[in-house]
Amino acid sequence: MRTPILILALCAALAGCAAPQRPDADPDTIARVAYRDAGNPSMSLVTVVNNRTGQGGHTALMVNASERVIFDPAGSFYADVVPERQDVLYGISPSVFRAYRSAHARSTFHVVTQTVELTPAQAQTAYQLVTTNGRVPGAFCANATSSILRQIPGFEGIDVTYYPVKLQEQFAQVPGVVTDKFYEDDSDDLQSGLAAGNVTLNAEADS
Repeated sequence: MRTPILILALCAALAGCAAPQRPDADPDTIARVAYRDAGNPSMSLVTVVNNRTGQGGHTALMVNASERVIFDPAGSFYADVVPERQDVLYGISPSVFRAYRSAHARSTFHVVTQTVELTPAQAQTAYQLVTTNGRVPGAFCANATSSILRQIPGFEGIDVTYYPVKLQEQFAQVPGVVTDKFYEDDSDDLQSGLAAGNVTLNAEADS
């Protein structure tokens, strides 16, 4: 009986990692919003952490390669100007990433972003892996992300895990990683944060 109990506990801990699926955006829509950051090729592990328990609520992976995308497995984020296909968010400009981070940071959770520079080849491998992975079942966000990371040359030592914070702790050991922690003390309602971010992004798009 231990395995079912562990699965139930995992699902409860990762309740924010089980969002309803949105329809896939078409290729033309995705191409129109393509954004590449001017900085070096990189990837950023994003971990949403419960302020009270220290447990992880969600894992995502932002990749800056030929374009910048966020692999958001079973994620909750949405915005009218951010198309999604197969759990990948496209058009990740600085304002979109701020909206993504702000929506997840609230009185009950903070967001840890761990960034490491990559070679162009590593970055493009990461990009190919996240954009061809396919949709991820709820509560499998860290499992899917860690499985992808260990396929990138130089990251084979990452162990597959179901737990966002355990993956965060492994990623902290990567040489050259830069860590940022982001807090907001607003409503603990994720949907309110998502809606507010959507309004802000729409206003920026119209200006």
